[in-house]
Amino acid sequence: MARYFKFHSLTEIEAEVERLQLGLHFSEDFSPLFRPVQVGSFQVGNAFCVQPMEGCDGTLEGAPDELVFRRYQRFGAGGAKLIWGEAAAVLDEGRANSRQLLINEQTAPGLEKMLNVCRQAHRENYGNDGDLLVGLQLTHSGRYSYRKPLIAVHDPILDPRILADKTSGRTIDTSYPLLDDDYLKRLVDHYVHAAKLAYKLGYQYVDVKQCHRYLLSELLAARTRPGPYGGSLENRTRLARDIITAIRSEVPGLIIASRMNIYDSIPYRMGSEKTGEPCAHELPLTCSWGTNPRDHQTPDLTEPLVWINEMAKLGVALVNVSMGSPYATPHVIRPFEYPPPDGYETPEHPLIGVDRHFRLAAEIQRAFPNLPIVGSGYSYLQEFLPNAGAANVQAGRASFVGVGRATLAQPDFVKQLQENGKLDRKRICRTFSYCTALMRAKHNELGQFATGCPPFDKEVYGPLWDEAKKK
Repeated sequence: MARYFKFHSLTEIEAEVERLQLGLHFSEDFSPLFRPVQVGSFQVGNAFCVQPMEGCDGTLEGAPDELVFRRYQRFGAGGAKLIWGEAAAVLDEGRANSRQLLINEQTAPGLEKMLNVCRQAHRENYGNDGDLLVGLQLTHSGRYSYRKPLIAVHDPILDPRILADKTSGRTIDTSYPLLDDDYLKRLVDHYVHAAKLAYKLGYQYVDVKQCHRYLLSELLAARTRPGPYGGSLENRTRLARDIITAIRSEVPGLIIASRMNIYDSIPYRMGSEKTGEPCAHELPLTCSWGTNPRDHQTPDLTEPLVWINEMAKLGVALVNVSMGSPYATPHVIRPFEYPPPDGYETPEHPLIGVDRHFRLAAEIQRAFPNLPIVGSGYSYLQEFLPNAGAANVQAGRASFVGVGRATLAQPDFVKQLQENGKLDRKRICRTFSYCTALMRAKHNELGQFATGCPPFDKEVYGPLWDEAKKK
């Protein structure tokens, strides 16, 4: 059980980067992080983005609850000027868990309050919110829908890991039905309806979510699917293209964004000594987007670059790049020091995963210098997060520094940095993975524990962690 984060100074982490021959860069000049960033016609006040961190703490009907309001109040007060509202399903059947947010007329008052408490907290702390950009992520969870998997394509590596029937424990096999073309076509209207509602409530942008192997992400890799939504790149991007085009046409005042995988890799499993290892697979790979079909460890950005270029022409004004899957490749999506209780130990030095995030985001940003790109993968760096972010932004390797897990531990991290020139060491995310463990805990009367940071938000999440551990 190796432990990697032993750095007490910037010099020490830079020495480890050099030893590993990685391309990570650091700067002690934080001024690039506090310059405005242009997103479409809107000027965002600084280069910090709060990533879409689901709290799994809505009501069973999909409305925000008190913990949701608390989280967005803290985000609004925290100082970041780009707040990427978490996933809200466009259909109830497409929710990933029993407490995921849902956007419809019934949940609209709560979603409006969630936005208003965020903006009000920002005004109270910074005088005005004229440079604050807040959006909402629109999703359909596809194969990860909690009631039953709704799959777009059979994946020979991923299917055996997904329960088709939770009662019998049967996994997905080749007889499990795919979503038909008519179902996918009808989704366009649901996304447009959600976008119209979000705009009416005051959200400035919506994210057409295409990451982490949820439905639109899965379609990007659907090479073996027959018909108009599979096979060619044109077909695999058809549904997202139709959604973006329809939103652009019917809600012209709304900024369109997308959080998108640029590299899938393949599922991993727990191997010897609890270390992650790739699942058995055949080559060439048929269901991995942005991945070399002959080597799952090698990204191939050929298709992601083509699709981002087309999205920009369609009117997408902001792209948040991600990779991997929280269910199948957690070390890829979020490099960690400690796995959750049911997870594998990282198969690589986490700095290699951070470098992958930064390197691929930089390739995207260099290809599209006028399209703001949000980079991910920063939380593992702990107190050196702003140093890496400043270097990336200054060099044009990303437009925004996207911070996920670390915002749960220290939602006011931007304010701390601005006022003190450093983060509060007592509240820095140490990637203990408690938040992930709570997210995976389903054994209560609501079918889902709320997630947060038990080590550094003990008053609220400490008791929830204790209860989850008991069961």
